[in-house]
Amino acid sequence: MGDKFERGPVTRKRRSTIVGAAAAALKQLNGKSAAGKSIDEVNQDYNSKSYENVQDAAAFTKRERVKHESHYYSKLSCHKQRESLLSSASGYSNYRGILNWCVVMLVLGNARLFLENLLKYGILVDPIQVISLFLKDPYSWPAACLIIVSNVFILVALHTERRLSMGTFSERFGAFVHFVNLLTILCFPMSTVLMVDSVTPAGGVFALGVYTILFLKLFSYKDVNKWCREIRYTKARSLPRSLSYPAVQTSSGAAQAPVTYPGNLTHRDLYYFIFAPTLCYELNFPRSPRIRKRFLLRRLFEMLFFIQLMVGLVQQWMVPSIQNSMKTFQDMDYSRMIERLLKLAVPNHLIWLIFFYWFFHSSLNFIAELMQFGDREFYRDWWNSETVTYFWQNWNIPVHKWCLRHFYKPMLKRGVSKWVGQTAVFLASAFFHEYLVSVPLKMLRPWAFMGMMAQLPLAWFVGRFLRGNYGNAAVWISLIIGQPIAVLMYVHDYYILHFQGELPS
Repeated sequence: MGDKFERGPVTRKRRSTIVGAAAAALKQLNGKSAAGKSIDEVNQDYNSKSYENVQDAAAFTKRERVKHESHYYSKLSCHKQRESLLSSASGYSNYRGILNWCVVMLVLGNARLFLENLLKYGILVDPIQVISLFLKDPYSWPAACLIIVSNVFILVALHTERRLSMGTFSERFGAFVHFVNLLTILCFPMSTVLMVDSVTPAGGVFALGVYTILFLKLFSYKDVNKWCREIRYTKARSLPRSLSYPAVQTSSGAAQAPVTYPGNLTHRDLYYFIFAPTLCYELNFPRSPRIRKRFLLRRLFEMLFFIQLMVGLVQQWMVPSIQNSMKTFQDMDYSRMIERLLKLAVPNHLIWLIFFYWFFHSSLNFIAELMQFGDREFYRDWWNSETVTYFWQNWNIPVHKWCLRHFYKPMLKRGVSKWVGQTAVFLASAFFHEYLVSVPLKMLRPWAFMGMMAQLPLAWFVGRFLRGNYGNAAVWISLIIGQPIAVLMYVHDYYILHFQGELPS
């Protein structure tokens, strides 16, 4: 009976009890005593959350509808505005497959030519013949003697700078001594090669190349020490950071104080510069922390391999093509001359590329690693040249730095225009090219000089009328075709002077 009355109808007294208990429970749960919020604030939070839930549900529904519609319309449309991959407007640049195809075709084409050469002439590679190119008389080594004598000019430059640093020589007299020394560096080996019959063309090229490098190095040595004296005369005690490094790291990791003028005027300092792979002198060269033996051995292997490859290609490929071209040039058969020129262009250009890698990458890096010389920028991306000027500025960085530092900028400081300065640089380069070719061959011919000076109008034409890939193609054509023309000119004249009765019929 008690249970029945407890579960029966709610009376007024029981209604008030229930309402009061619910209000107390709600106040305890959500009131200010529990969470710091009133009932109105709780209702407001509940309404806002409910509204956000409704918005999220609507957004989710809208996304599902858009996704469904896009999936539906994708079945109806498969086109959009796009450029073809081979079009420059597409921005596509991954042509690795085409590059591999070009390499494969180049290898197959040259393999066919090489096989044809072997079947026609047999094996012509003779390592003993290379030695005879340098030594006409095995007991007389005039080119090697010339290189040994070059130490005299090195010592003259060093002791002249020492006298200038102490004030024993005046600036005018010191400049005169340097002028005579540098002029003798160019004239003495030239006269020796022309007068001594036992000097072979190959030995003459090697000796004159060494003397040309020595001329450029000692010219830079003279200029930098003169700049140091000017700084010392203005009460400066050390070189600025543009010409010196604050510390030199040794192989043990300890830092040494930078060398200052005139502490650099020592035999060790000068001979380090003479053998370093650079033409521009500094008192403190950047140095690598250690010698990497694996890197050194790789470069040495490349040097030995590529020099043998170049000699083999010259003997097996170029020499027969040149010999077969002499009769054609003598008869002035222009159609056959063009055919021979194009036939010679492929091996000549291949050998030139191998020579570039052998000298500027393998050999110079080997010397730099052995001497812990830190600056290894011997070349830049000349293969991407879109102008002739860019090519000459980036394919031989040591020479470019020397021309810029000791020839071009001093001319601009004296008020010479840029065009005249660039022309003067090309004239100097043309002179040295002719010096290194005509003198060893013992015949004065202007072909190398004319070839270098022809770069000026070519540079103007390419820079003005050709852009992008067209300019790059023009640079490559000038390299591939221009060099064989000069080679054939010199070889033809050399054969006419020495072997005219032995020309092949």
